[in-house]
Amino acid sequence: MPDVQPLVSEFVLKLKRRKVEGSHAVARQTAELLRSVVSQHRMGSTNQAATLADAVRAVGQQLIAANPIELAVGNIVRRVLHIIKEEDMSSTAVGIEGLSVTVDSDDEYDSEHDDRPTLSAAVLASHARNALRAPSLQTLLDDIPVSTAISRTASSTGDSDGKSKSGDKTSTKKLKHDVIAAIGDLIDEIDNCYEPISEQAVELIHQNEVILTLGRSKTVKEFLCAAKEKKRSFRVFVAEGAPRYQGHALAKELVEKGIQTTVITDSAVFAMISRVNMVIVGAHAIMANGGVIAPVGMNMVALAAQRHAVPFVVVAGSHKLCPLYPHNPEVLLNELKSPSDLLDFGEFSDCMNFSTQDGSPLLNVVNPTFDYVPPKLVGLFITDT
Repeated sequence: MPDVQPLVSEFVLKLKRRKVEGSHAVARQTAELLRSVVSQHRMGSTNQAATLADAVRAVGQQLIAANPIELAVGNIVRRVLHIIKEEDMSSTAVGIEGLSVTVDSDDEYDSEHDDRPTLSAAVLASHARNALRAPSLQTLLDDIPVSTAISRTASSTGDSDGKSKSGDKTSTKKLKHDVIAAIGDLIDEIDNCYEPISEQAVELIHQNEVILTLGRSKTVKEFLCAAKEKKRSFRVFVAEGAPRYQGHALAKELVEKGIQTTVITDSAVFAMISRVNMVIVGAHAIMANGGVIAPVGMNMVALAAQRHAVPFVVVAGSHKLCPLYPHNPEVLLNELKSPSDLLDFGEFSDCMNFSTQDGSPLLNVVNPTFDYVPPKLVGLFITDT
């Protein structure tokens, strides 16, 4: 993929330097890059789906390694691999309609006049099992696509070599075209994920309720604004989300939409939760066990909600659904941000000179980015599906 490699290298560099902020932007740009990879990939004459999947997988491994904490990258790579497998199986199923199954028959007319390429019952049964198997992110592309076996069987009949070659070219173009179109649909799904989530707001938010959220989430903002547009009158408590204070930006956006908003400190969540009817928050990722990776401080909010029997609702697009478990070794649950977000080094410069006898500093600063909320603390998930 010489033509697409500069695009891959550029996006890898962006991920390493954390230049792409937000899982939504990361997911969309990942899908766009993989669409370019598929578009510029040179398809072989045989086993096209497998070679295309290998190319996507190779690029995906580079992207995931560049920023392991951004789980949306791996989610989109798996979705694209699943698209390749689905489109390959779909084209194979269409090809099966023109093939006949070789079985023992007493009908001499069938054997003499049926010049269609034959397909063994074993190959057909294998394809049927694959087609009926429920799609699973964990088992993507575990099986070799049966189109290879079918093309070999079909091309082995008589003098159909010329037809087989022309058919291979047509099927190759169709496979690539269908995969590109399906990735385009995936990009549209990512772009439009807010609308189907927001449509459910009027069912959850009722008149004169008090909602609490933490930090800044565009999904939460669109959800609350949708309820406001339906003439719901409610109030929102926004925990500021220190030390980045993204809650301040969300509060400003809600006020501009005419929503009554109160900013509170993160440490005041337990004091204010008794007045709250519902907690609505966004997520960085939703794990396979139902646990949530969310901005730091979210576990404290979830514990407060559980203590006071307040519903804890998570809104997130399907591109944030991750098929991995928190204990998987490839899952990086957290990363540490710069200590300068917490302390002014000029003010604490004197403290930096103090150390223990072994030379380690007496003052340490830990600034984690995310929290893990266990599934038992989550009352409801709302996604675009």
